[in-house]
Formats: sequence, C-alpha cells, structure tokens
Amino acid sequence: MISIVIPTLNAAATLPATITALQAGRDSGLVGEILVIDGGSTDRTMAVAEAVGAKVLHSAPGRGGQLQRGAVAAKGEWFLFLHGDTILAKDWLFAVENFISDEGNRNRAAAFRFALDDPDPKARRLEKIVAWRCTTFGLPYGDQGLLISRPFYGRVGGYRDLPLMEDVDLVRRIGRRRLAILAVAATTSAKRYRQGGYGLRPARNLLCLSLYFLRVPPKYLVKLYK
Repeated sequence: MISIVIPTLNAAATLPATITALQAGRDSGLVGEILVIDGGSTDRTMAVAEAVGAKVLHSAPGRGGQLQRGAVAAKGEWFLFLHGDTILAKDWLFAVENFISDEGNRNRAAAFRFALDDPDPKARRLEKIVAWRCTTFGLPYGDQGLLISRPFYGRVGGYRDLPLMEDVDLVRRIGRRRLAILAVAATTSAKRYRQGGYGLRPARNLLCLSLYFLRVPPKYLVKLYK
C-alpha cells in the first residue's frame, strides 16, 4: 500500500486537480491513504482536502516539517510525497506499480519528470535544464515528487525539519545511483516562473543551491529564495 503525503499552505486552488489525478491509484487499491499536512492555511485548503477524501493533519508551517509529520503518520509500506500544485500524468500508476514491484527498488527511490503548465517555449527550455540536472547530478526537486519505501526512508533519515532545501537534503542522502527518474510527467504550476521570470527565478534558485552546497544554513536562504 502507498501513502501519499501532500504538504499544503493555501493550496485550495490547485489541490483538487492534484488529488483528482491520483484517483486511479485509489480505485486500484494501491493507494491506501492520502494525507494532507497543512501548515496553517487561511483559505479553503482543509475543506477542499476533506471534500475529496483526504485526511487532513495540522503542522507548523515549513515544508520540511510538514513532510516529516506526514511520514510519521503514514501507514503504507511505500511513501509518495507530492506538492499540492503538482499533477501526475495519467500513466503514473503503471510506472509506480512497475517500480515498487521490483524487489531491488526497496533500497532505491524515484522521482517524476519535471513539467510546467505553460505553453511558453521558455518553459520547455527550463524543463530540459531540469532533466539535465537530474541526469547529471541526481538532484530532482520536491515538485517532481518522491517515491520511496518506508524502510529505505528510515535508513536514509527521512525529511528534516528545514525551512528550505529539505528536498535536496534528502536526495543527496539517497544518492544519484539509488535514484530513478520515471518517464512520467509531474506537471507543476508555472506561476512562480511567470511572476519571477524564466531567467531570474531559475538564477535565484541556482544561487540558493550553490550557497547551500557552500554550507550556508537554509534559514538564511529563505528570504533570498522568496
């Protein structure tokens, strides 16, 4: 059984599509529960989550802590962590079933292919850059989801309660050789790129990542990231 963990903060506008895309997994019985870990939303996020059959848990704001809280509460033998504005393509269930049916993958993890909901050619270029980053460095971000078995998640130490870079922190401990990128699109809202710019926003993300690798504490990177 898979437990799907979704951290949210004011995600009422995007959460219905995220959860609706998971319905095939619920119908098949593979997905046993969907946990929405809310960090103090002031919109209708919690009501929306409950309306589509998710279980809502409360947490202090901060995606790292929310993901950590969800993993502790989850009951499945596999975890699938998703952002509240990420929509998996229709063939996600087949790819996930294939991955978890391989016994060797109990000591590996998987993420999905990054995609944006924007027809702009700049979005396609960014998708190619992300694909290169994932192939070369084994660094998918949280908006690509993360599929991992409960035992392996425990062995690598799981998510840490970080204000930023909680996804990079975990995949670095997993390691590139133990991480697969599934050929299934995880389509994420391009809102932050449309607002921040397809040049400036990735440059800012890269700066934050570089400073993190230089061991600047994530708490000092939050303001720069936002």
